[in-house]
Amino acid sequence: MSSSLNLMQHSFFPSNSPPIIPYNFSSSPTFSIPFSAKNLKYPPRFPRISWDSRRRNRTQAKNPERDTQFSQENGGSKSNPSTSFLSILCPLLKLFSGGDPSQERNYVLEEATSSLSSFARLPWGSRSLSSSLDNQAISRVVDPPMRLQLFEFEACPFCRRVREAMTELDISAEIYPCPKGSVRHREMVRTLGGKEQFPFLVDPNTGISMYESSGIVKYLFQQYGEGKSPSLGLLESTVLTGWVPTLLRAGRGMTLWEKATKEPPADKLQLFSYENSPYARVVREALCELELPYILQNVGEGSLRTNLLLEASGSKEVPYIIDPNTGAQIGDYRKILSYLFQTYSTILPL
Repeated sequence: MSSSLNLMQHSFFPSNSPPIIPYNFSSSPTFSIPFSAKNLKYPPRFPRISWDSRRRNRTQAKNPERDTQFSQENGGSKSNPSTSFLSILCPLLKLFSGGDPSQERNYVLEEATSSLSSFARLPWGSRSLSSSLDNQAISRVVDPPMRLQLFEFEACPFCRRVREAMTELDISAEIYPCPKGSVRHREMVRTLGGKEQFPFLVDPNTGISMYESSGIVKYLFQQYGEGKSPSLGLLESTVLTGWVPTLLRAGRGMTLWEKATKEPPADKLQLFSYENSPYARVVREALCELELPYILQNVGEGSLRTNLLLEASGSKEVPYIIDPNTGAQIGDYRKILSYLFQTYSTILPL
């Protein structure tokens, strides 16, 4: 257990992080971040980011492969067409959702819709490419020196594309859910990147930060794929079936639960999962609706992290969650849901 828990000992940005620099990736907008630590507002107990405080010029390259088929990925600016699309979609999906996510659910329906969502996205997000890498490449793919930080929300199809790529690359990451109504993480994205658009990736190993899912996926494979390429169709399929899980799940993992606790936990939770697991999906939705930051340990088929999961739980089954704040370790998705909504709720227990 100790080795799995040691995975959580990364600070958000270690003090020796390299300076943020622009990455000249021709097909995606990238930039350096002008930053002054005193300008960031943090809620109580939220870890501060350690950055070089020098002002830097932001640059943004034109991206011919911008996700335009469904307009841009969800953001908050008035110039973003998908904002209006999702502003219509969200209320509609909420009408058909199960209502209060903390209440007892029809688990037959939950499993059916989540399984259909997984079927729609097969084979992406189900297996790791680690088993095909040589031993020299293994340590780089599994354990970058500092964890990547991904700002996203579960229902976003373009965020899903990035999480699928991370499953293939067997990469762990710090996930900062940004549901609609966010009280913490969306403000951080606006401060760090200048606009509210998702997904948003920060790689403290290289100093790179970037929007646009297609560019992020290409960057991840170039940086951590050891010459590998994304699975055939991963990039192209998003506009065809990427919205299916969002629709089938009726917008779960899209909006902040109004009774979620306002303060983040002192330590990040740790979730063993892989993107296309129908049971792990339901747990990730809850983590998003509660805006709980967590460490995502991807354990797709062939993952080199399987031994970590076995050590922690004695099983290869996902989801499996570890909460260092309470000592809880739970493997059944129904019990995880109950635990999360009871523990991280503003409602006092009876």
